[in-house]
Amino acid sequence: MISFLDFEKPVAELEARIAELRATAETGQLDLAPEIDKLEKKSTALLRSTYGKLSPWQKTQVARHPQRPHFVDYVRLMFDDFMPLGGDRRFGEDHAILGGPARLKGRKVMLIGHEKGHDTASRLKHNFGMGKPEGYRKAVRLMEMASKFGLPVVTLVDTAGAFPGVEAEERGQSEAIARSTEACLSLRVPMVAAIVGEGGSGGAVALASAERVLMLEHAVYSVISPEGASSILWRTSEKAPEAAEAMKVTAQDLLTLGVIDRIVPEPLGGAHRDAATTAQSLGTAISEELDLLASRPADQLIAQREERFLRIGRA
Repeated sequence: MISFLDFEKPVAELEARIAELRATAETGQLDLAPEIDKLEKKSTALLRSTYGKLSPWQKTQVARHPQRPHFVDYVRLMFDDFMPLGGDRRFGEDHAILGGPARLKGRKVMLIGHEKGHDTASRLKHNFGMGKPEGYRKAVRLMEMASKFGLPVVTLVDTAGAFPGVEAEERGQSEAIARSTEACLSLRVPMVAAIVGEGGSGGAVALASAERVLMLEHAVYSVISPEGASSILWRTSEKAPEAAEAMKVTAQDLLTLGVIDRIVPEPLGGAHRDAATTAQSLGTAISEELDLLASRPADQLIAQREERFLRIGRA
């Protein structure tokens, strides 16, 4: 059962009517197939119209949808032979950032990404995808392992930001994020990052400093959440929609600005409506990017990463 967002209420009403007619039709007393077909076409057209003109704030809501596929879903749908590796060899395990070797369409890769969880128990276990220092240090360890064994690195970014708790700061959160960003930039193997949901602040950049950065069509990527920016600028979170518009958080804006390199289309109505199709499109896009990078020498890959980030923001 799909959870409908506030701006999808007209679609939700049509879907509820369709469900009622189907329940009535199952009794066998009436032939309601023509009416159901008519309403289904109307619902599809309305969904297409709605998603064809989403505002940045509405895209933020889609990126945060509770049923949107996360890291574990992409592992199941896109990758084979994933072997999760844990621990930073300094403090402990962080379940917000997962990683390990895997196969993508037969190619061996090192897969790393944020996991938010799908229900209360898993969200608490994975800390809502907000990594702690040990998570980013684990990512560094896995990237260094990838360089040693010649495995290209694939990251799936989906976090509101790194965990801001006191204990994280005590264990060196900012230093861990910086080291993870440095590890990305100094990798001697190809790296492709994909923003699959939220890409929030340094917690996202620490896993997205690749030579090729992809974004799903309705994902968002920003230095701060729209609510956070609104609270700073207007002393209230109620102006988050205006902040989202000003911040250029959407994949379409970021492609124009040169922050990302490619947009991966989502199924009609968002990735949460068809995780399998989303995973297939994303897997194909990442494989194509890795094919283009496979023959490039390490020094060229490092230079490409450095150049792409230095040119962001230039006129």
